Amino acid sequence: MTVIVRSLTDPHERLAAIPALSDLRIRIFRNWPYLYDGTAGYEAAYLAEFIREPGSVLVVAQDGGIIIGAATASPMAGQKLEFQEPLRRHGLDVARIFYFGESVLRPDYQGQGIGHQFFDAREAAARTAGASQTSFCAVIRPDNHPLRPETPRDLHPFWRTRGYAPVDGLTGILQWQDVGDEEESAHLMQYWVRNL
Repeated sequence: MTVIVRSLTDPHERLAAIPALSDLRIRIFRNWPYLYDGTAGYEAAYLAEFIREPGSVLVVAQDGGIIIGAATASPMAGQKLEFQEPLRRHGLDVARIFYFGESVLRPDYQGQGIGHQFFDAREAAARTAGASQTSFCAVIRPDNHPLRPETPRDLHPFWRTRGYAPVDGLTGILQWQDVGDEEESAHLMQYWVRNL
């Protein structure tokens, strides 16, 4: 395997990558802890909106030209209000924060340092943009959730090695449809922050 991690900056190349990125997001986020029952149409619209945002970053990992992972980021000030409001209520300056959207990677490529490369590229973009902090949010699921695996993969140690920490009381609510449900429901999201 020869994996290449690079930022897509050409608008046409970004648009051309949307179908592969949509498929990857649906497959990865369908698993624990997100349990997201996504659709290709919604994903395509979401990604198109995200990559049109000025200052947005799209990093992909490719093996033989096939996208096997991706990560996104952009200035928080350009994100939707449901992402900004928890930070504002906590007294943080969204104009100085770079938001990390998602980081998805096929399981057979995990543990090879690709996740670190995703963070490196996004943090470099945040510094170039003049951000003083980076942030992302992660879903909180109860320990007794019926779909929780016996030994779920815990990314908290990895995030901590990157300098991120959950901020007490800094949570938000996002809506999506869980696997097996017929409609969207609210999900509690914990914000993690790093000072650059």
